[in-house]
Amino acid sequence: MPPTTTLSTLESHLWEAANILRGSPVDRTDWKSYILPLLFFKRICDVWDEEYQEAVETYGEDFADEHRFQIPEGCHWNDVRETPTNVGTALQNAMHCIEAANQKHLYGVFGDSQWTNKDRLPDALLKDLIEHFSAISLGNKNVTTDIIGDGYEYLIKKFADATNKKAGEFYTPRSVVSLLVDILDPQEGETVYDPACGTGGMLLGAVEHVRAKGGDPRTFFGKLYGQEKNLTTASVARMNLLLHGMEDFIVERGDTLRNPIFTDPSTGGLATFDCVIANPPFSLEQWGREIWESDPWGRAFAGLPTDSNGDFAWVQHMVKSMAEGKGRMAVVLPQGALFRGGVEGQIRQYLLKQDWVETVIGLAPNLFYGTGLAACILILKKKKSKKRTSKVLIVDGSSLFRKGRAQNFLDPEHADQISAWTKKFEDVQDRARVVSLKEIEAEDWTLNISRYVLPPIGEDIPPLDVAIEEFKATWGRAQEAEAKLRTLLQEGGWLDD
Repeated sequence: MPPTTTLSTLESHLWEAANILRGSPVDRTDWKSYILPLLFFKRICDVWDEEYQEAVETYGEDFADEHRFQIPEGCHWNDVRETPTNVGTALQNAMHCIEAANQKHLYGVFGDSQWTNKDRLPDALLKDLIEHFSAISLGNKNVTTDIIGDGYEYLIKKFADATNKKAGEFYTPRSVVSLLVDILDPQEGETVYDPACGTGGMLLGAVEHVRAKGGDPRTFFGKLYGQEKNLTTASVARMNLLLHGMEDFIVERGDTLRNPIFTDPSTGGLATFDCVIANPPFSLEQWGREIWESDPWGRAFAGLPTDSNGDFAWVQHMVKSMAEGKGRMAVVLPQGALFRGGVEGQIRQYLLKQDWVETVIGLAPNLFYGTGLAACILILKKKKSKKRTSKVLIVDGSSLFRKGRAQNFLDPEHADQISAWTKKFEDVQDRARVVSLKEIEAEDWTLNISRYVLPPIGEDIPPLDVAIEEFKATWGRAQEAEAKLRTLLQEGGWLDD
């Protein structure tokens, strides 16, 4: 009998769990810290129950090796559900014991949420959450791995929508993920590494890419690697991969720029990977320059970025993490990285002279949570094809987006178009241009897209009614700012009443 729960039913039920927290002492920026672990806890217990029943029916008794994960006695979902008081303590103990019983795959997976804080999570609130999750079966007979994984991703996106400014720390829009992965084109059995993995979207994107092309994603077992600074976010990433059916991966918590986890003892350097992919924090301040002054991994090979901006620290770390030969990388950066001078200009020039930069893609503004900046994508390869040697493809994708109220969106058709231009590596009028390194040198090594590709005249002029509304909105904001400035000047005694 096929599973009975549809994705839409699951999504609706999961978001209702979040609504239980609405108006509670739990800030909405922390919702994911509680809802996602509960979902994972319920899922593994329901699957355990199915495995137990099947073992008893088949063998007359249960065996530990019949279970994907071990649930110690007294640590099952139902044990917590039946706890009359101090529910948070029971929940926290159950999660810790499950982690300890499954150290290879689950150690630390539930994160460090404060389940025992009754001011934030009183027993009544926890009981409401537990009863809500108890109303739906999350075993394999009711929910497939694909649906439970997609439901989990749905929740992550909903939490990103709810927290907007903070969401950029852990979530990359999935259309952007698909664009990067499609360009890198990871193959079966290749290694994939994300040094700023957030909730694991890039790693999952690689898995889905191989599956969509008819490949076997199980060849990625032991070949997916991620590092994430935030403990809760790293835990979410691990749960995300597990709920999508992946088990043999490594996601570690840690500060990549200060303390990279993945190293190669045989060479004394960083571990290297076939595909390196990331959307690191934009223009990160105080990123660890003091360590890079004598970096044991040699990552400041092209220059030492300033304390105020770590964009090219990420780039150089990723370059050092690319395997020789077929190693390739895709990184999302603010567009200022394409033309800023000083040490960044020096690093950019070094990368270009090494002929590692293959493609530069400009994206529309306001596509990412928490920033209205226009971003770009850099594609680098350790060894280009002969056709692409000493050349860089410059793509202007700034007009490809769907306008939203608070945020713009890169829809799948936009990503597909940009990817197609990138793969063809040919001139496209007003959209893309293959530029020689000699021309880039003549432009003083800038990669400013407008130096090489200009949009068609008039394309960025909106319809009259839209232009009028935008003018009114802008004029209103200007008047508000002027009034606020006048008030501050008056309060400070710099302006007469």
